[in-house]
Amino acid sequence: MKEVYINKISKYLPNRPITNDEMEEKLGTINGKASKGRRIVLRNNQIKTRYYAIDDNGNITHNNAQLTKEAVMGLCENGFKAEDIELLSCGTSSPDQILPSHAAMVHGFLKNGNIEINSPSGACCSGMNALKYGYMSVKSGQTNNAVCTGSERTSSWMMSDTFEEELKHLETLEDNPILAFNKDFLRWMLSDGAGAFLLENEPKGNLPLKIEWMEGYSYAHEIEACMYAGSDKLDNGFLKPWSEFPSDQWSKKSLFAMKQDVKLLGENILVKGVDSLKMAIEKHNIKPEDINYYLPHISSYYFKENLYQEMVNQGVEIPWENWFLNLSKVGNVGAGSIYIMLEELVNSGQLKKGDKILLSVPESARFAYAYALLTVC
Repeated sequence: MKEVYINKISKYLPNRPITNDEMEEKLGTINGKASKGRRIVLRNNQIKTRYYAIDDNGNITHNNAQLTKEAVMGLCENGFKAEDIELLSCGTSSPDQILPSHAAMVHGFLKNGNIEINSPSGACCSGMNALKYGYMSVKSGQTNNAVCTGSERTSSWMMSDTFEEELKHLETLEDNPILAFNKDFLRWMLSDGAGAFLLENEPKGNLPLKIEWMEGYSYAHEIEACMYAGSDKLDNGFLKPWSEFPSDQWSKKSLFAMKQDVKLLGENILVKGVDSLKMAIEKHNIKPEDINYYLPHISSYYFKENLYQEMVNQGVEIPWENWFLNLSKVGNVGAGSIYIMLEELVNSGQLKKGDKILLSVPESARFAYAYALLTVC
């Protein structure tokens, strides 16, 4: 087995930072009314700026595959070219279409010859799943390198016109015309962007990061879906897919909008997160105090204090001074967040040889968690 190193990291954040006061102008008001939930959600998540693939005239500037291609091209310098990529592994929650796959579309933009591609599906963990596929490929000797990415272009999913037909339908039924909080919630949480890692089987450049191990855990066997799109959640928790609805119901029920069961999220995301963290570090016989930098992908600062307290409760406390977060500046980029977070840490000048970095990524879709331990070389 080969050793695997992250030798280069790149990110791509489109256009300019968008402030909280500009969000509704970009995404649009629903039924001509300002959101009642926006200020509540923003007060809790404490995100100050985020990025949208939408220019100041309201035009879409990039799709997801184009964002990802830009991040990949950021790796192609100092002797490494797009044509040198042997494996392209791309994770996202928000592909531009059902078929072809996300990685196929990114490869189409790169135009860099015949290579292997991989497109893990899912939510935030899809970026880590993309990384693990590349890690296993390089580690096993199948390839000498792999480019792994995490990206999102959720702004188009959050535009007001995605929900307008449902509201018109509700009004004709003399129902409540205000969008349900579970559907409005995610509009103020998500951001666009992409990150990319270059994995190789030998260390190169300044402060390469050796991947010591990766682990993943799912709790779908015991918890129903919490975040979903392309379906409707029935009262019994069953997800009825869009393909089983008449096409005239797709817009009336906002089937393709992302939704979040906020109550289910609060009940499970932290407890299962620390439970899985505990399993990962015990399996590899490391102690919380061995970790110099803890990079948790959290969707909201609302969870930060409670996550720390849950760590204390379960005996795996990682000191505050070892946490590294950038959510307030770049927003929640889903599958891309951990890539963008690590890129900022690497370029911060804080790292020194021997430092241990723990990447921690949850996804609330049906509660899955992924981890990676890195050592600075």
